[in-house]
Amino acid sequence: MHPTDVPRQRLRHRTTAALATLVLPAAALVGLATPSHAAAEATTVTATYAKTQDWGSGFEGKWTIKNSGTTSVSSWNVEWDFPSGTKVTSAWDATVTNSADHWTAKNLSWNGTLAPGASVSFGFNGTGSGAPTGCKLNGASCDGGDVPGDAAPSAPGTPTASGITDTSAKLSWSAATDDKGVKNYDVLRDGAKVATVTGTSYTDTGLSAGTDYSYTVQARDTADQTGPVSGSVKVHTTGGGTDPGPGTGGKVNMGYFTDWGVYGRQYYPKNLETSGSAAKVTHINYAFGNVQGGKCTMGDAYADTDMAYTAANSVSGQADTWDQPLRGAFNQLRQLKAKHPNLKVIWSFGGWTWSGGFGEAAKNPAAFADSCYKLVEDPRWADVFDGIDIDWEYPNACGLSCDTSGQDALKKLSTALRSKFGSQNLVTAAITADASAGGKIEKNDYAGAGQSLDWYNVMTYDFFGAWEAKGPTAPHSPLTSYSGIPQQGFTSAEAIAKLKAQGVPASKLLLGIGFYGRGWTGVTQKEPGGTATGPAAGTYEQGIEDYKVLKTKCPSNGTVAGTAYAHCGSDWWSYDTPATIGSKMSWAKSQGLGGAFFWEFSGDTSNGELVTAINSGLK
Repeated sequence: MHPTDVPRQRLRHRTTAALATLVLPAAALVGLATPSHAAAEATTVTATYAKTQDWGSGFEGKWTIKNSGTTSVSSWNVEWDFPSGTKVTSAWDATVTNSADHWTAKNLSWNGTLAPGASVSFGFNGTGSGAPTGCKLNGASCDGGDVPGDAAPSAPGTPTASGITDTSAKLSWSAATDDKGVKNYDVLRDGAKVATVTGTSYTDTGLSAGTDYSYTVQARDTADQTGPVSGSVKVHTTGGGTDPGPGTGGKVNMGYFTDWGVYGRQYYPKNLETSGSAAKVTHINYAFGNVQGGKCTMGDAYADTDMAYTAANSVSGQADTWDQPLRGAFNQLRQLKAKHPNLKVIWSFGGWTWSGGFGEAAKNPAAFADSCYKLVEDPRWADVFDGIDIDWEYPNACGLSCDTSGQDALKKLSTALRSKFGSQNLVTAAITADASAGGKIEKNDYAGAGQSLDWYNVMTYDFFGAWEAKGPTAPHSPLTSYSGIPQQGFTSAEAIAKLKAQGVPASKLLLGIGFYGRGWTGVTQKEPGGTATGPAAGTYEQGIEDYKVLKTKCPSNGTVAGTAYAHCGSDWWSYDTPATIGSKMSWAKSQGLGGAFFWEFSGDTSNGELVTAINSGLK
């Protein structure tokens, strides 16, 4: 398991001038115009609605008010009804209130006046699947809009890319449909509009060589309503070097970055840059997304997409602004990738705490894969991610909870994910290293599931720890067995051997390294096998501590089974050092493994000495 993936309750506040607060319920609403005035305006002013985003658990809506008349409008007031269960959760550029299922949006002080021919829009996020009905503008019918009347255009087909060069790419898509005709298409690169065209193709130029881009398309009808965006296509321009990693000879060097690390640990994506680690890893796993109701969902939306970064904490050195479309760690990872074009980022779902949702997902793998694809490939951050990782602890076995999905459950999920994500995206999984007789490796068809996966992250750590409060003391990440080991089959070498024997190719196996130690207190014996009185004290929880702390607090004074241990005072710790990592990397290469991964970045020193050891060892 990943040792510190327990999300903590956090205080999440966001206050900006542009975010309208919902008042529930609303008091009496005061009209902005007399009935006669409203009736006069109804013939020349319209309000149209479009659902601009839909991410399964919620959606984004937009109203557009347009003055088609010959005189100015001084204010506007839009009313509509949602069916029960559909509601607005946040809004911008209008004051939105409600009385039960009746909703009202009123202009702000700066956007109420509309000159002839002018238009203004306001948007909101919502939950539920219903559509607005009974639209009124300043007391009269919205007249000629989406509710009722003219419908917004459909989503265009997902673009296809061709003619890709160092600096350009041609995009083509199937046409959208609309009851009154499509006027043009907006082409969006990485979520930002780069062109508006009347046809169904566009060639984007001025790109950077060897760089990933994500494209979507959105249609606009003759009433200037925009429909939903299309699916996304990823484009990797040619040139810019061909080495897939930072001098690791094609081997994977992947590290986990945790979303909760930005809180108490104050470990940000910028730390990957300042430590030099971003230049030495090939991939980052971003942990974790949740699995709920058989679907992939956000783990911590505030940390992921909304947290404002100061200039000091930002990868680019520029502070976030209140009105930028994407903030949080996702935007910081985007900035990191801009500095390191070959760096890949994978969104990991599950983990020790959130693996309980996989059992339901296994009942309908296709629906699960579809939900994951829509979330990972959301146009707002599709360019950030290069694939998906599922961290199910453990299929058909027990972790925090027990699962009985069957031996082929992981295979079914992996097959569905590969089918949905295609060959252009990475699909990986973190798996058990329990090679004991009758243990977790035997509970699943890892060879079958592996056919759809790029690689497995074999969690070759946490074999032993102070959950056995009285010991015996034992290294939590032994490479090989040794005399007196508490449990046969709990070693890296035995796990890798068992997976190979099951039929998993060595090139699809990554060796796991922990950037932390596990320890006991009340220990008098220096060598492994001693008795203890309980877990040693740790910064964040008992029995576990970061390498960066242990290297000076309790320096290594012995090795066993390819890893290090330390006895200082009455405490006994085991952890990997640069030297033992070097030996493990040599072993991994001798076994033909695909590389290595680690949990997780914030346990390393400020100059990234453990990442450096993995990088050097894989060369």
